Amino acid sequence: MPHAGVVVGLDPSLRFLRARPPAPSTAPTAPASRAAADATPGPQVAADTVPVPSVTDDPAPAAPVTDGPAPAPPATDDPAARVNRVAGDAAALPFADRVFDAVVSGLALNFVPRPEAAVAEFARVARPGAVVAAYVWDYAEGMQMIRHFWDVAADLDPAAEALDEGRRFPICHAPALAEAWMAAGLRRVTTTKIEIPTVFRSFDDFWHPFLGGQGPAPAYLAAQPPDRREAIRQALATRLGPNVIALTAGAWAVRGFKDI
Repeated sequence: MPHAGVVVGLDPSLRFLRARPPAPSTAPTAPASRAAADATPGPQVAADTVPVPSVTDDPAPAAPVTDGPAPAPPATDDPAARVNRVAGDAAALPFADRVFDAVVSGLALNFVPRPEAAVAEFARVARPGAVVAAYVWDYAEGMQMIRHFWDVAADLDPAAEALDEGRRFPICHAPALAEAWMAAGLRRVTTTKIEIPTVFRSFDDFWHPFLGGQGPAPAYLAAQPPDRREAIRQALATRLGPNVIALTAGAWAVRGFKDI
């Protein structure tokens, strides 16, 4: 019988990052996930229940289900058809206790009003012995593309500083993630830094994603008068130059296990 897992995801910045031109450039995308929701910010999430072959990071087997089954995927060889997508509140997942062998949150926790409540829910729906994990962008230091934008914007408009994700999302730090996991009763908690090369073939390639209006930085830019938008563009062009721009996108991952 296949194991069951749930992936919780929500990140409008995915649409922002996908708005850029195709290869040969490489813009940041989700670090690793079986699914990512395309939704607006807020407490609502998409929870995808997927079959997983095994959970090999913990030698102890998951305990039998006692509180009700996980949603059963359809019997088919098509992986996409075996996914059940459910919209709900991250702080009140619509699943019974102790039903999943793996619970993963992808780029979602910083959009949840009370991240600690969401992590408690992840732990609640996990079976004893299950792995509970998440990853979030490292907005404060690791997202160089966004970091350059907000540094320039704040120089030209001090009010922009309050919109900077690095300041707005305190959960997007390794110590905060580890603390949330331990507070939820999870054990053997570890955090890992993920870095993704993001190479832009020109400044225009770098600038294009900011014009789509999706995500905090593009939304801020779209709300500015034309002269300020142009001033931001010129300042970034001076800072980064017209040729290939090699940056990195950083994320933090956290993992813990539910006690048996």
